[in-house]
Amino acid sequence: MTEDSAQPFSFRFHGSSFDNMVETLGGAFGAFDAEPVGRAKDFHWGLDFSVADSAVLLTGYHEAEFQFNIEPTVSTAEYLSVVVPRRGGMGVAYGPRKAEAGQGKLLLYNNFEPDSVLMHGEGNVIDELLINWPVILQTIGQTFEMPFSGSLDLLPELDLSTPVGRTIGNLTETIIIGMRDDGPLLQSPIAMAHMTQALADLIVRMVPHRLSHFLERGPALIAPKHVRRAIEFMQANIDQPITMLKVAEAAGVSSRALETGFRAFKGTSPAAYLLTLRLRATRQDLLDPESKETMKAICLKWGFFHFGRFSSVYKATYGEYPSDTRKRVSRR
Repeated sequence: MTEDSAQPFSFRFHGSSFDNMVETLGGAFGAFDAEPVGRAKDFHWGLDFSVADSAVLLTGYHEAEFQFNIEPTVSTAEYLSVVVPRRGGMGVAYGPRKAEAGQGKLLLYNNFEPDSVLMHGEGNVIDELLINWPVILQTIGQTFEMPFSGSLDLLPELDLSTPVGRTIGNLTETIIIGMRDDGPLLQSPIAMAHMTQALADLIVRMVPHRLSHFLERGPALIAPKHVRRAIEFMQANIDQPITMLKVAEAAGVSSRALETGFRAFKGTSPAAYLLTLRLRATRQDLLDPESKETMKAICLKWGFFHFGRFSSVYKATYGEYPSDTRKRVSRR
């Protein structure tokens, strides 16, 4: 890409009005408050989108600097954005903390978290790969085998000169190339899902965040026999109304020893671990396009007898309501 190219892509959406750009973005990603920084006689911009089940590619061009604040609503999709600056850059602010994307540096951020986002001006060109947050949450669940909610506190800046930066950057580029202009990844949903999952796994395992210390324990820390016996009993009986007392008895230890073992070797309580197993089994059924079971039947099958509470826990774990999961699968 040359520095003097006026507009490097052929955008499906473009114009010279700031309000029109905000309206176009709002229609795709939900409400947000935006304003230009300084005065611009004409605000030339261009946008393009490529949409898959697990991710969205947003390519944007604009000539003047502007700032926006996301205002999440119940209909706003949550995602992890991997920002690849082609020319210029952008930054996010979390109170006094700031992070920037620029030459040789990627930016990672959850769209619900920053207080503000600043898009640099002077012919700025940005690619953003938006990974659906449920993909990240599912990766966390599979990696750490524990329920998770709240901020991941992911390190926002990624240096492309480091081995981790190059690895994540190269895979991100491959996905972007495969999505752009109705590319081959959009023609193969299975390949797209595998590529997105691989990127999510790399980010969760290689980029520092609030759960990274669990990875530092390494594979040598093998759980003792009573913890393994408890997990085997849980897996064999997740569709039964078992109690932690029954789990402890099956493991051959006291309830207190069971709790201590899980806290030390799994980083969570045995009850929370069982909840994770049940949520995972429920989600697998909801994601099965061949399943004819009703949502109520699936919930009861895996031990969830209060649908309202189940729906809230499911949303906190996977970033979407169970009904959204089922609808997404039925659209395929």
